[in-house]
Amino acid sequence: MEEAYEYDAYGEFASVYDRLMEDMPYEEWLRFAEACWSRYGKPSSVADLGCGTGSVAIPLALSGMSVYGIDLSPDMLTIASSKWEEAAAGARVKGAVTWLEQDMRDWALPQEVDAVVSFCDCINYLTEESDVEEAFRAAYAGLRSGGLFLFDVQAPSTFVRYSDEQPFVLDEDDVAYIWTCELDEARCEIEHRLTIFASDGGGDERFRRFEEIQRQRAYDPEWMEAALLRAGFSSVDRYADFELKPAGKQAQRLFFAAVK
Repeated sequence: MEEAYEYDAYGEFASVYDRLMEDMPYEEWLRFAEACWSRYGKPSSVADLGCGTGSVAIPLALSGMSVYGIDLSPDMLTIASSKWEEAAAGARVKGAVTWLEQDMRDWALPQEVDAVVSFCDCINYLTEESDVEEAFRAAYAGLRSGGLFLFDVQAPSTFVRYSDEQPFVLDEDDVAYIWTCELDEARCEIEHRLTIFASDGGGDERFRRFEEIQRQRAYDPEWMEAALLRAGFSSVDRYADFELKPAGKQAQRLFFAAVK
């Protein structure tokens, strides 16, 4: 099954996702979002596209926002829901979160939201230009007038670096992987192949082995900016590497802030 945006093995991958992603800079994404909202306007309602297990959506909800966590994987959403119940248990929570199994290219909410976010390079998983443009149009449609669409992507140079530096290996007591990459330079599309060994938790040192294949594509930043404007956004700013500074050629992670 070959589609632009899919979760081939996220049923099993979801079970180790948080363990493998525990070093990801979630606090930096949240800090950057707050910095942008200080500049563009603080939202009270947010849609989180590609929310995964809720590592961004849950802190936003705990801070008092009304959050919609949107993801294509039911397994990821099941974990996100469980994490939210645990985080909110016994707490005086002013915000709320609703988990929705929807495609970031075609999603709908009961009402428009103040902001849309999509972090951890979710847009890179859309490997056709037409899919990216659909996602931009959907974000535009879901925002109120004046609302902000904030997302990050890996720069093309980052995929080249991945290709040059692979393979990557993790060897921990409870989980291990071998991660290789193959880059299609013409399309700037990279295929990640992971062989994962995860403890079954039984205490007898038994591990289950499974494969995970993910594909991402990096796009020319100028094209992405033009695509956002074509989708209807009135202005687009481009930043780099978690800072409110112009994105230069050395940027590894690009951030776009598009205003409806």
